[in-house]
Amino acid sequence: MVNKIEIAPNGAELSKIVLGLWRLNKWNVNKSQLENIIRSSIDLGIVSFDHADIYGGFTCEELFGDVLKTSADIRKQIQLVTKCGIIYPSPQRPQYKFHYYDTSKDHIIESAERSLKNFGTDYLDVLLIHRVDALMNADEVAEAFNILKNEGKVLNFGTSNFLPAQFALLQSRLDFSLVTNQVEFSALHMDPMEDGTFDYMQQLKVSPMIWSPLAGGRLFNEESEAAQRVRQTFAEISPKYNNAPMDQLALAWVNRHPSNPITVIGTGNIDRIKGAAYATEIVLSREDWFKVWTASKGYEVP
Repeated sequence: MVNKIEIAPNGAELSKIVLGLWRLNKWNVNKSQLENIIRSSIDLGIVSFDHADIYGGFTCEELFGDVLKTSADIRKQIQLVTKCGIIYPSPQRPQYKFHYYDTSKDHIIESAERSLKNFGTDYLDVLLIHRVDALMNADEVAEAFNILKNEGKVLNFGTSNFLPAQFALLQSRLDFSLVTNQVEFSALHMDPMEDGTFDYMQQLKVSPMIWSPLAGGRLFNEESEAAQRVRQTFAEISPKYNNAPMDQLALAWVNRHPSNPITVIGTGNIDRIKGAAYATEIVLSREDWFKVWTASKGYEVP
């Protein structure tokens, strides 16, 4: 059973595993099947769901919302996380002619209100700025956040793909805590441990959310030397952990980091969702964690 954890000093909580819906439009499931996936996840304790307005060419929020609108009991059991700030051409947004970022006050508020409509709900649990915008005016973003918070439309706010200085800039304009920074991290992508992101999150006692914890599938099929070494290492340590499969060990490797990360998985396969839940019970030893680190890097620690 997956537990909810406190992700920020303000008491905000998410489940330790979050179900990501960025490929929902590719799952080839109908409304009934999607409802079953959602309810099965809830039964496992996975009660937080990660979205973005752009997912599925601006379609995935609405597909998920179709279930919520006819199964009102589900909304009371879950947390909705979504993101905004990316503009790109899509048949669903014919007014968008070019790919760029928009973190203006008007766009943030418009995006949040559209997400509320898509989900058929009157509040979002967490709203994230999806990407770093070179033209981001932190005061303007803060103004949008304050309006949405004061109106009760968004309970918590955070960022995605921000570096520490960018996160700190936005936080400096707010009188409430940002609750997370969603970043890419896996045994094949360790940048957040090296660019100060995880150190800063620990300093603030804020849990990062992790996207692509399985390296977008590269852990399973990439033929690079690093990927092959990591696969071999997971196979070697598996007997110590009840012969856990590689996907569970890879998630356990991410979860082992002391920043207390929230791991986002992107699958509609119930067995894989169950596997992710089991992974929260696996605690890798320091030695085995560093064996994976060494396999990925191709050299031992200094």
